[in-house]
Formats: sequence, structure tokens, C-alpha cells
Amino acid sequence: MTIASEKLIQDLIERTRLNINQAEYFSTLSTINLNWKARPNNWSILECLEHLNLYGDFYIPEINKKIESSKATSKKNFKSGVLGNYFAKSMLPKEKLNKMKTFKDKNPSGSTWNKTTIARFISQQEQLLNLLDKSRNIDLNKTKTARSITNLIKLKLGDTFRVIVYHNERHLVQANSTVERS
Repeated sequence: MTIASEKLIQDLIERTRLNINQAEYFSTLSTINLNWKARPNNWSILECLEHLNLYGDFYIPEINKKIESSKATSKKNFKSGVLGNYFAKSMLPKEKLNKMKTFKDKNPSGSTWNKTTIARFISQQEQLLNLLDKSRNIDLNKTKTARSITNLIKLKLGDTFRVIVYHNERHLVQANSTVERS
């Protein structure tokens, strides 16, 4: 997949703003509704958001560090890597969400959360918007980031952004389906 770098950044900014809007809507719900589960193995709205916060705790500092240290200036186009494109596409929400196993350290299940989880998520999304804006000045192809699961696999920054934003979108769809059923 090849796309104009600016078009990619703009798309990810728009998606992130929609994610913030969705989280702001969640903040209007009661804590009881936010912690409600359709079934014991399902995640509540707050568990979905805490899961995303746990990933944000890794990726936001990682991306910031890579942007700050990047010497490669921006290029007109971004060309997704094979692995990065695979990971990004696998995160996109589908009509029927396919189940994915989460890593134990990123699984928020079994805890009751409160609205600070939403505030933390929104704060991380605002930081992500800032990082997307900063990334306009660097090469999204040559700047690489570690993955939260291993430092052995590095992804192009453009792919890392896609994975994060699509993953956020995926779990907000999941959280929203919980609202519809509660």
C-alpha cells in the first residue's frame, strides 16, 4: 500500500478525533453502565478503554522518542511494509469482530474501573494527535518503532500509527456494542 504521507496523517487524525468524541460520549454514562458486561468473559466499556491505555503507555513514549531522534526528513509518500500492513489491516474493525487473544499484561479484565480511565484515554489520544502532527516533518518510512510485544520486530512509523489508531477504533466499536446492549 502506497499513500501520500499527508493524506495518511490526515486520515489518522480524523479517526483519532472520532475516537475522542466516542470516549467523550462514554463519559456521560454512569459508572454502572461503564462497567456492565453482557457476559462474564466480555469486556466492559472501561475495560476496553483501559486495554487501550495499557498500549498507549508503551507506544506514546516510544513514538515520541523516535520522532525526537529522527534525522530523516519527510517524504511525499508512505509505503507500508508487508508486516506492518498485515498488522494494521488485522486491527481494522469488521462487521463481526473476530476474537483476538490479548497479552496478559494488557488484559484489564476482572477489575472495576472508573471515569479516570476515560480521561486517561482522551489524554493519550490528544498526545497521539500531537505526535501525528509532529510526524509531518519526518520520514514515516525510515523512522522505525519497536512493538509492544517484542523489540526484535520494528515497524515503520506510518504502520505503527495505523496499528494504534485502528486498534483504538476496533475496541471503541467493541465498547459501543456494549452500550447498545446495556
